[in-house]
Amino acid sequence: MSQLFDSFWRAVMYCVHPRVIALSFLPLILMVALSFGLGYFFWDSAVASVTSWLEAFDLVQAFLGWLDRVGAGSLRVVFAPLLVLVLATPIIVLLCLLLVAMFMTPAMVELVGQRRFPTLERKHGGSLVVSVLWSLGSTLLAVVVLVLSMPLWLVPPLVLILPPLIWGWLTYRVFAFDALATHASSEERKLILRENRGSLLLMGVLSGYLGAAPSLLWASGAMFIALAPVLVPVAIWIYTLVFAFSSLWFAHYALTALQRLRARVPVEVVDEAPLAPDLGAQAPELPAPGPAPSHPPLPNP
Repeated sequence: MSQLFDSFWRAVMYCVHPRVIALSFLPLILMVALSFGLGYFFWDSAVASVTSWLEAFDLVQAFLGWLDRVGAGSLRVVFAPLLVLVLATPIIVLLCLLLVAMFMTPAMVELVGQRRFPTLERKHGGSLVVSVLWSLGSTLLAVVVLVLSMPLWLVPPLVLILPPLIWGWLTYRVFAFDALATHASSEERKLILRENRGSLLLMGVLSGYLGAAPSLLWASGAMFIALAPVLVPVAIWIYTLVFAFSSLWFAHYALTALQRLRARVPVEVVDEAPLAPDLGAQAPELPAPGPAPSHPPLPNP
């Protein structure tokens, strides 16, 4: 647990590092450009489609009529746009996470490795291709679970539990793998993920709840719609910083776990055979000399 808190505070301090702040602008620029581009081409049609879809439900119309009777009729105007934003939020979150993992995580793991673990051997147990496939596979599985769980969001407590759990699981899968991809071997990575699964999943869930904070901006209703050109980039930057913090948290924790793993594994020392001969060894016995050969006697003169 102490390792968990130590990694947390180190990640907080690294978030104000000029290099980390500079790196956060690239995902921000890409996401803002993509959001405003899609909004420019598809916003009106998306709002019109959601409005016509809501008109087909008597329960929704009864709810909007009740808003008119209690003097909150202005919410009728922003109800469909807010619903479009709510539906688009999971896509924004997923794209922010993947952009941070792609453009920020390798540089931040390198920063943590240089500053805290300069002597830690790099075994490159995960290549870029494997990392991308791992992230895409985990994201696809998270999207499937997210879609299947949407009907349960209508139950008030579950809407506050299920999405952060799904984001947390995805955050744990992506950032834990990337934090160990350069320094750990494949066997070391699997062992660390297995031994620290509970702590890593808890870190992911807490990061998931932090990632839900920008969604509170949607609750401002008509004010958010009026200030959308300003608040949307702010929300995206908060998402980016939250995932950058999560990546740093996982990097500090995972590299510390790797260092401790290698410290407790005994190092095998292979003694080389001496090059000089062993003088104490017993020399082989030589065969005993045989009898001297006999010669015939010389004749007398």
